Amino acid sequence: MNLAAMDPKNYDAQLQQKRIKLEEAFADFTPPALEVFASEPMNYRMRAEFRMWHEGDDLYYYMFDKALNAKVRCDQYLPAGVLINQMMAELIVELKPNPALRHRLFQIDFLSTLSGEILVSLLYHRQLDEEWREQTTQLKAKLAAKYNVNIIGRARKQKIDLDKDFVVESLTVNQQVLQYKQIENSFTQPNAKVSVKMLEWAIDATKQSQGDLLELYCGNGNFTIALAQNFNRVLATELAKPSVDAAQYNIDINNVTNVQIIRMSAEDFSDAMAKKREFRRLEGIDLDSFDCNTIFVDPPRAGIDPETLKLVQGYERILYISCNPETLKDNLLTLSETHEISRFALFDQFPYTDHMESGVLLVRK
Repeated sequence: MNLAAMDPKNYDAQLQQKRIKLEEAFADFTPPALEVFASEPMNYRMRAEFRMWHEGDDLYYYMFDKALNAKVRCDQYLPAGVLINQMMAELIVELKPNPALRHRLFQIDFLSTLSGEILVSLLYHRQLDEEWREQTTQLKAKLAAKYNVNIIGRARKQKIDLDKDFVVESLTVNQQVLQYKQIENSFTQPNAKVSVKMLEWAIDATKQSQGDLLELYCGNGNFTIALAQNFNRVLATELAKPSVDAAQYNIDINNVTNVQIIRMSAEDFSDAMAKKREFRRLEGIDLDSFDCNTIFVDPPRAGIDPETLKLVQGYERILYISCNPETLKDNLLTLSETHEISRFALFDQFPYTDHMESGVLLVRK
C-alpha cells in the first residue's frame, strides 16, 4: 500500500494511466473502444483492515507502506468509507482505556455497507474470556446508540459473535434495489459504487440474451441476482460453502425464482458437463434441460483452468469479469480462437494501485 500516492487531485491522471496500460496490453485482440468506469476519488472502500500498535498508553491503527518500507499511523484512512472512518475514531477512544478489550489486540477489520451497517472484527493474540464478552457487550450497546453495528472477537481457534457475522448491503442497480448478505472473511467487492457500475454494465451487455445462463464462480450471487432478469433460468456454481449459503439467502431476499445454485468447483462441473464423472451433488438436476447460450465467469486471480476453458469455449456468448489482466490475457489467447471481443471495460475498483478490474463480452466468430 502506497499511502503517499493517495491524493484525490491525482485520481484522473492515474485512471488515465490504467486506461492506456490496459488498451496497450490487449491491442493484439483488436477489442472495441474501452469503456471506463471511474471510482470516487476518496471514501470508496466498504472494507478495511488495520494492524494495531501499542505504545505505552497509546493505541493506534497502522498500515505498512511498501513505498516507504515502514509502518504508517492511520487515525483516518482516505480510501475507507465515511462510516468506517467515523467508527475508527470512536472505537479507538473506547479501546484505549479498557485493558480487557485492548490486551493483545493486534488487528481490527471493518466491513461496512452503503446502507449503513458496519461489522467490526477484533483480532487477538490471546484467548477471549467472559470479561472480554461483558466489556464488548457494553461497548456494542454504547456504539449502537449511533450506529447499526455488530462486533466479532477472534483468537486462535476461537470466534465470538455478539449477534451476527454479516451485513446486508442494499445497492440500487438501474433503479432497482438489490440486497446482498456479505459475510465476514468472505469475498465481497470492496468498492460498492463501482460494483453497481459493474452490475449495470453486465446487465446491459447481456440484455439481448436468449435462453438460460450458466455462471461459474458465483460467490455470494452478486452478479447472479442482477443478471437473472435477462434469462429464462440461471444455473450457478460455487465451491465455498459460506458463499453458497449467502447466495441462497440473497436469492430468497430478492425474490428471485429462476436461479439454481450448485455447490461445486468449476473444474468438477466441467467434468460433469463432459460426462467424465458422476457427482452426488447433481442428483435430481437435469443439466441437459438447461438451454444455455451464454456463460458468465468471474474467476480468481489465477484465471480459468484449461479444462474449464474448453467448457467456456462451447458457448455462443462469454461474459468474463477479471481481477487480473495477465490471466485474462492468457485465457483470451485460447478464447480468441473461437470468439471475438464485442465489449471491453475497465472498472476502477482499487484507485491509487496497479490493480485493474476488467470485463469482456465475447461472441462466437
